[in-house]
Amino acid sequence: MNQRPVVVKIGGSMAEDKKCLSELAADLVKLFSPNQPVALVHGGGKDINKNLQWLGQEPRFVDGLRFTDEAAMDMVEMTLSGRVNKLLVRLVLEADGRAAGISGVDGGLFSATPLREDGALGQVGSVTSCDPSLVQALWTGGFLPVVSPVSLGPDGQSWNVNADDSAAALAQALGARSLVYISDVPGVLDERMERIASLSPTDIEDLIARGVAKGGMIPKLRGCAATIATGVGTVRIAGWSGAGSLGRILAGQQGTIIQPVGAAPIAQPA
Repeated sequence: MNQRPVVVKIGGSMAEDKKCLSELAADLVKLFSPNQPVALVHGGGKDINKNLQWLGQEPRFVDGLRFTDEAAMDMVEMTLSGRVNKLLVRLVLEADGRAAGISGVDGGLFSATPLREDGALGQVGSVTSCDPSLVQALWTGGFLPVVSPVSLGPDGQSWNVNADDSAAALAQALGARSLVYISDVPGVLDERMERIASLSPTDIEDLIARGVAKGGMIPKLRGCAATIATGVGTVRIAGWSGAGSLGRILAGQQGTIIQPVGAAPIAQPA
């Protein structure tokens, strides 16, 4: 019987490290099979900044979010759906896998509405619906989907959408068994700066109330709890520690697992 899908999202400095990306590609190929569907979602903010500056455009942020006008959106799409996406596809091919690069525009995968109604962010949106039909069709053909978060906006144009949110929307639409966020952090840390192996939504609110989780980690953790509430089996937050990391993350040996209240505790490695 087929396993429920796994959705992996990469970000942070790892998205710029060719060695780590090659290791990830090999791990994805090892995990992916007809009985275990896998999809990769990626960002690429630093690449966007670099390319905007190359064109003489300075990145502009409003309340910490990238302002994206029509000219900037062209560069966002070229960078994410072009250069970054095809790099990842090539790395999967080099690892003897079969990959196909798509964006949220293809097949109407992600539909978005403005993140701010006042238009202060330009063409920056939030995902309002996800049609995973194209992703499922690629799996049927034996292809591992590599997904750029660029989405279809309300005006029929491409819109800039946060990759974390896109990955969560895809995981929810697919009823994924696990959504894996891989970035620069080793997981959620406690007061002693030690990794917390597993958390429930109740535990998350306790960490926030005690001031252990702060800053940008608060909305990220609450977003993970909201994703669990939609039926996704687990959400995992982890860093990269070399070849085989994806298997270790899914086995609970690294990173932090967010799972429903009452789920079985995660066994710790000896």
